[in-house]
Amino acid sequence: MIRFIGAAIFLILFLFVSIPIFPVVLLIGKFNRSKRDYFSLRLVQWAFKVLWNIAGVQLTVIGEENIPDEPVLYIGNHRSLFDIVIAYSRCQRLTGYVSKKEIEKVPLLSTWMKFLYCLFLDRNNTKEGLKTILQAIDYIKQGISICIFPEGSRNKGEELTLLPFKEGAFKIATKTNCAIIPMSLNNTNSIFEKQFPRMRKTKVIIEYGKPIYPDDLAPEDKKRIGTYVSNILQETIERNAKLVC
Repeated sequence: MIRFIGAAIFLILFLFVSIPIFPVVLLIGKFNRSKRDYFSLRLVQWAFKVLWNIAGVQLTVIGEENIPDEPVLYIGNHRSLFDIVIAYSRCQRLTGYVSKKEIEKVPLLSTWMKFLYCLFLDRNNTKEGLKTILQAIDYIKQGISICIFPEGSRNKGEELTLLPFKEGAFKIATKTNCAIIPMSLNNTNSIFEKQFPRMRKTKVIIEYGKPIYPDDLAPEDKKRIGTYVSNILQETIERNAKLVC
C-alpha cells in the first residue's frame, strides 16, 4: 500500500506543479517547436521513470537496437496501466500514443498528452475513429512515431493471451510503409492490477522486435497484417515468460 500511496502522491504533485510550466512550454513553442516538443517529452519521461521506480519495477529491455531512427508504429500488448508508463519512458523520438477518448476528460494529464501528439480514439464512433487514424498517418509523415495497443482495451484474460487485434490500427503503417515495431510487455499487470490497490516489486520485460515494413511482406501476410504481428508478439511473450518467473 505504501508504494501505491507514494505513486499517487507523486503523480498528483507532478500534475499540479506542472500548471505554471504550461505557459512556459507554449512560449518556447512560439519560437522553437522542436525544443518545446522535446522539453515536454523528456519531462514526462522523467516523471514516468520516477513512477515505475516508486512502484518497484525491475525492468529488463531487450532489442532496443531494433528501433530505426525514423518514425515507426509501435504495436504492443496491453494488460496494465503501467504499459504506457514504462514504454513511453523508453522512446527516443517524439511519439504519440493512441488512447481511449475518455482520457481526454482528465484535466492536466490530457494537456500533457496533447503537447506530446497523443490521440484520443472514440471506439464507439467509426467516423471519428477514422479521423484519428488519418491524423496518426499525418503524424508519421511529419516524423512523429505512433504507439497503439490494437487489442482495443486492457486484456484482463488469462496470462500470456492476446485479444484479437483490430486491423484498422495497421492502416497507419500500410498507408505510409513505416516500420512496425512489435513491442511485447511481460508481467506488467503484476505491478498493480493483480493486487489492486497494492503495488509490489515486479520484474518486467519489454522487448522490441525487428522492424516490419508492410510493403516487404508477402501479399497474404500484408492482407492479414494484424494476425501476422499478433503471432510475433504471442511468441515473444511466451518466450519471455520464463525470464520473470
